[in-house]
Amino acid sequence: MRLTIGLTSMDKATETALRAALDAAGRALHGSFALVGEESADYVVVDMDSMYGPMGWLRLHAAGKQVVGLTSAPRTQADFHLGRPFDTDATVALLREIAAHAGLDPDALDATADAAVASPPASAVVPSPAVEPAAPVAEAEAAEAGSDPPGPPPAPEPPRAAEPASGSLPDWLRPGRLRGRLRLRRDTAPALWIDCDAGQYFGPAQLKPLEPYFADALEAGAFEPVDEAAWTAGTRGAGAHALARLVWFGGLLAGRGALLPGFDPEARYLLSRWPQTEREFPRHFRIATAMMKGPATLAEIAEASGTPGAEVADFVNANLATGFAERYVEPPPEPAPPPRSGLFGRFIRK
Repeated sequence: MRLTIGLTSMDKATETALRAALDAAGRALHGSFALVGEESADYVVVDMDSMYGPMGWLRLHAAGKQVVGLTSAPRTQADFHLGRPFDTDATVALLREIAAHAGLDPDALDATADAAVASPPASAVVPSPAVEPAAPVAEAEAAEAGSDPPGPPPAPEPPRAAEPASGSLPDWLRPGRLRGRLRLRRDTAPALWIDCDAGQYFGPAQLKPLEPYFADALEAGAFEPVDEAAWTAGTRGAGAHALARLVWFGGLLAGRGALLPGFDPEARYLLSRWPQTEREFPRHFRIATAMMKGPATLAEIAEASGTPGAEVADFVNANLATGFAERYVEPPPEPAPPPRSGLFGRFIRK
């Protein structure tokens, strides 16, 4: 049996480094893990330190996926934790933890492990392709020319699962899914001019007029590439805003007054840092002030801020999506100090 791993919400450099670490870890565990697209993966690694990482975790958590949080923080909201910076040893430890969670023996994940080492399957984590030895004639020619013999060809990247053809606006804004400068239009909303590479958009100062973009799924064709002239004309006089603002607004609208699926309404939540509040939602400042005082349930936050519970739930959803809020986990109790011994220990006990 092989467990499947997916990657999402991370930049190209992080993905490349993680694929290399998974390659080495997969070989150490006899190719018992396969790297696949996030849609079909049993476990998905999310870069929680990226701008869209918290939103990716929120989406996967609501879908019932097991999530690995890649982060430099000592802990994470995800089911598993991979610290940054990571190396092969840390990745092997993570895969062993995942195997134990799945009820498998990390040292005997596949009954054909020995055969897998001799002939690794095509679905193994970043498989190392067999390299044909260089022809003797080519080696001789290289030696006569005083140069090194030709090395093996670069390993091809494993095929990626096809992205869904439609999705919510926050889904489309995940890193790497859209490129370049795009225009998004609807008859009932102002146009959005999105610079995917710069991580910003041009549009109205207020968010509420953009609500139609979050009403239902968007098809790929809704995002129109634009040339330099159209971009200059369309963005003239419009304000620039971070794309994370749209992710925040998507989280605010997603729950419709209730905490998103997968989150316990009776649990306690807190803000890890002060979020940006919008003037369109004046009671959010009171909610944020109450949450910064310490962990509290939604009902306690509503009472402390004098705000309806539905508005509190929406605010918590928005800040879970952008990584400003988190569920509070009670730290384990500190171990009792060992008993004192010796002469002075007897005096202290008396």
